[in-house]
Amino acid sequence: MASTFHTVTVERAAEAYVLSRGKAHFLSIAQAIRAIRTLMPACIATDRELEEMLAAACVIHGVPVAFDVTAAAGAEPRLHS
Repeated sequence: MASTFHTVTVERAAEAYVLSRGKAHFLSIAQAIRAIRTLMPACIATDRELEEMLAAACVIHGVPVAFDVTAAAGAEPRLHS
């Protein structure tokens, strides 16, 4: 019996994460990035690229999103729906 493993792309991981959080009040970008980096430690995408992928998946699936990754010191988190 041969085992077949499917390759998981970072895009598919981002979309799966968004879909798994569909019932939540909002999706935390910071938490999602941490989860993807834990699942895929060799991921070469930047945090900004992951943020864009996650935000796009949220828009497509109608999941409110919190842009809570601080890019600059003192930056306030942004919440969008």
